[in-house]
Amino acid sequence: MGHNGPVAVSAPGKVLLAGGYLALDRKYTGLVFGLDARIHVLIQDIPTSNGIVLNEITVNSPQFLDAVWEYGYRLAERDGGIEVTHLRADADLNLNRNPFIETTLSYVLSYITSLAGPNITPSAITVLADNDYYSTPADISNGSSKRRFHKFAVPLSKAPKTGLGSSAALVTAVTAALLTYYLPKSKFDLITNTSKRRLHNLAQAAHCAAQGKVGSGFDVASAVYGTCLYRRFSPALLTSHAEPGVPKFASEIQDIVEENHHGLRWDTEIHKDAVKIPKGLRLIMCDVSCGSKTPGMVKQVLSWRKEKPEEANAIWDDLHAANEALAAEFKNAAEGGSDKNYTKLSECFTHIRKLIRLMSEKSDVPIEPPAQTELLDACEKVPGVIGGVVPGAGGYDAISLLIEDKAETIAGLEKLLSGWRFQGDGQSTESGGKVSMLGVREEMEGVKAEDAKTYLQWLREF
Repeated sequence: MGHNGPVAVSAPGKVLLAGGYLALDRKYTGLVFGLDARIHVLIQDIPTSNGIVLNEITVNSPQFLDAVWEYGYRLAERDGGIEVTHLRADADLNLNRNPFIETTLSYVLSYITSLAGPNITPSAITVLADNDYYSTPADISNGSSKRRFHKFAVPLSKAPKTGLGSSAALVTAVTAALLTYYLPKSKFDLITNTSKRRLHNLAQAAHCAAQGKVGSGFDVASAVYGTCLYRRFSPALLTSHAEPGVPKFASEIQDIVEENHHGLRWDTEIHKDAVKIPKGLRLIMCDVSCGSKTPGMVKQVLSWRKEKPEEANAIWDDLHAANEALAAEFKNAAEGGSDKNYTKLSECFTHIRKLIRLMSEKSDVPIEPPAQTELLDACEKVPGVIGGVVPGAGGYDAISLLIEDKAETIAGLEKLLSGWRFQGDGQSTESGGKVSMLGVREEMEGVKAEDAKTYLQWLREF
């Protein structure tokens, strides 16, 4: 297999503009925007000399130091699917594990063999990330680097992320590339709705397994479908199947992906047409070089909700109504029904931020910490800025702003941010971090096939 020649696929990052924390509960929706920063995956065959049989897949991320992973794979007995093992048993192996790639390979290859038989040929996978996934080194931001993909002179684990959802985009792009490369078009074709839905289900299963928990899945949904209004799937869908290599894993994964399982349906709701960005407006992200540890914050918010359900649920219901109002106003403005100065959109942002600060205060979690309040308030005073939020789980990651797509608005923000010193969480030794505008904007489209030839040319730069 792997009869399709080199294959390239890309998937977008995301920003959960409205619905942080709420998106974990099926009662509520999240407003998630795809971003035009993409993770790109190229897959091609590994040429072998006559008579040599390899069962190897290599994965390489040439933008980072030592980012090469070599995997062996074998078919487990009793329908256990494909077991993937790390081939380089160095002393520093644990430092160099990549659970997202490892898990995705075992899930996707198991699904492929259940459809098309066990003869998987060796292949080489290259992963490239658009520069905005990582806090930008000075030589990119001042334009002196002409590279399409910057070479970061650090190992992947040391690269400071901007919080755009690289793991979900990675899992989605690798899944789509493997399916396209190893399956005939009659069984998987990225442009059909059925194939997209199967890709979504498989990428969700692999991503949850790699994270070690069943998350809300909004990040994988936007990597597959782009910008959408999202309602999560029931977690029970993914909590009871076998592990890779264990008997019946392959057919259980096939049932999950193809929705053959008994009594359980994928009840995800993904509404593409519920979200539109009005012409002349755009989203931008400003990176605050601190970053938050999201899982700890999520735990704390959920335990507050458990301890004080009435207080929490009242705030969640209000926030949900405010988020839905924002989505409706986006659509209204896009269809020409809004006032020209976007007052209603601004009011939606103000209302959402007020409720997020209330949630911050009651749960004692820094969802919109004071330093972010100060930054957002200052940004909102710049002419042409309609509103902003600390998206997703909040904290000290990048902020998101809706602005008029005009040079003078960008210039006004750049002027404000150039002198800004961000006062982190008070625990950092630095007197304050820099804030920089990322080059990203909203992206309506999700995963897509790319021209492999272009990537083969770019790879010559490394």
